[in-house]
Amino acid sequence: MVDRSSPLPLWAQVLADLTARLGAGEFDERFPTDQELVATYGVSRQTVREAVRRLADDGLIARERGRGTRVRPREFEHTPGTLEGLFHQVEAQGAVQTSVVRVRRETTDPEIARRLELPARARLVHIERLRLADDAPLALDRSWLPAGVARRLLDAPLTRAGLYDELARLCGVTIVGGTERVRPVVPTAGERRALATAPGVAAFAIERLVWTDEAPVEWRRSLVRGDRYSLVVELSPRRASGPSLPWAYESPA
Repeated sequence: MVDRSSPLPLWAQVLADLTARLGAGEFDERFPTDQELVATYGVSRQTVREAVRRLADDGLIARERGRGTRVRPREFEHTPGTLEGLFHQVEAQGAVQTSVVRVRRETTDPEIARRLELPARARLVHIERLRLADDAPLALDRSWLPAGVARRLLDAPLTRAGLYDELARLCGVTIVGGTERVRPVVPTAGERRALATAPGVAAFAIERLVWTDEAPVEWRRSLVRGDRYSLVVELSPRRASGPSLPWAYESPA
């Protein structure tokens, strides 16, 4: 309940309590109506609406005509140009990252082999994972690696571990560089079901090639929810020589 003797405005007290409850995941299933909040806090509808409006301004909730109020999924940021995988990015922002391994097999793929600078019939380890942040779908990862160096990943515990960490621990392989290409896409119906997104929600398609000191070691295609993920780029004065960007994007023709 609010403290009417406090110098803090009533709407601010309601806002602080709702923010804390949102952070605790109390409203993940359903956000209360204005009428329910009035009854809970014992304040006027105007006070409740001011608190809820500020929650919406902060991007914590979305109010949609005819659909009520819903909690916005938590958004994560990625700074292009780093080798850090999604596991560490999510964990560094205070969420728990887990993976559901959907595919784990040894296979061949001439096109992927070419990208990894291997013979067309080279054996590859293919791993597909659904990446979760705080138990909610965030990304769909498909990785291919040379079987000769990554075969031990077929039995690796990837539910709560980063692929590169297990690659170093089990296979003695250390990543030293790579490239990324990022572009917006509209997911297919199957991809939407896996990522639990509604029609019309775009996604980032990220293609990544990484290598060791000796050769390419992983080709990855990731599909990341556009409503839960954003790219943050640090800007600096352009140099006359024209910098080599650590990431690339495709613009429409």
